[in-house]
Amino acid sequence: MDVKLTRVCEGLDFPEGPIAMDDGSIILVEIRGQRLTHVLPDGRKVVIAELGGGPNGAAVGPDGMIYVCNNGGFIWTEGDEITRPIGTPDAYVSGSIQRVDPATGAFETLYDACDGQPLRGPNDIVFDKEGGFYFTDLGKTTPEYVHHGAFYYALPDGSRITRVHAPMITPNGIGLSPDDKTVHVAETRTGRVWSFDLLAPGKIAPHPYTMPGRLLTTLPDYQLLDSLAVQANGAICVATLMRGGISIVPVDGGPVRYVAGPGDPYITNICFGGPDMCDAWITASGTGCLYHARWPEPGLRLNFNA
Repeated sequence: MDVKLTRVCEGLDFPEGPIAMDDGSIILVEIRGQRLTHVLPDGRKVVIAELGGGPNGAAVGPDGMIYVCNNGGFIWTEGDEITRPIGTPDAYVSGSIQRVDPATGAFETLYDACDGQPLRGPNDIVFDKEGGFYFTDLGKTTPEYVHHGAFYYALPDGSRITRVHAPMITPNGIGLSPDDKTVHVAETRTGRVWSFDLLAPGKIAPHPYTMPGRLLTTLPDYQLLDSLAVQANGAICVATLMRGGISIVPVDGGPVRYVAGPGDPYITNICFGGPDMCDAWITASGTGCLYHARWPEPGLRLNFNA
């Protein structure tokens, strides 16, 4: 698919987790910069909060606060004008879920463990209509081991967190179907997108013991998956690393379409906004840029964006 990308701003320090606001601005995280940033429609950048660690995914909650998945931090490397994460720093303690007041920058940690087990690397987040949220935990990697990942369901008041499904292999992007009855999860290292039917908030239906979930696609070659957003028609737009673009995965088993990026192999996120939900913003993290495009199909309006 041919989609024109226009650069909104540059100089971001590994941006991810974009949130489209009603005024045409974008709130996003800068993972290496360890901050939450407001990108105004004219491209100017205003720091909201210095969060520490590795702020990764972000979403607006029912209270208007920004909920951030903090992965705890990475080791970084640079080469060929591309910045990328390569491991876990010595100062790493755990991952967490943070709640940020976008008006003041004040923030607090809501969760850093579940059932006594530390959160390793919270990554992506989505709120359901009930006001709870699902989030992925990618795990953490060292030269000697890789933690198994999982996805969770939690309440925004800090009172409840449950592990919905584990283990998974580097679960990253997460999103809900338009009817809130299915949760979709993209795995980075396997290049797979899985779907899970929901019986109730935070509770998935049983699936065959031979499969971790319902498999929607496995991308060929060396394509790694990052965060995702869902279109109004239910198709899943998942940022595709190494190939450097957006893969559009149908839920009916049809062919996967592809939108090429601007030449950065670290295309990490897409979000939708605008009056017709056809404005798309895409993070090119390796080069530190945010892009805008007019998308051929409307995105799904999230439950609590403002």
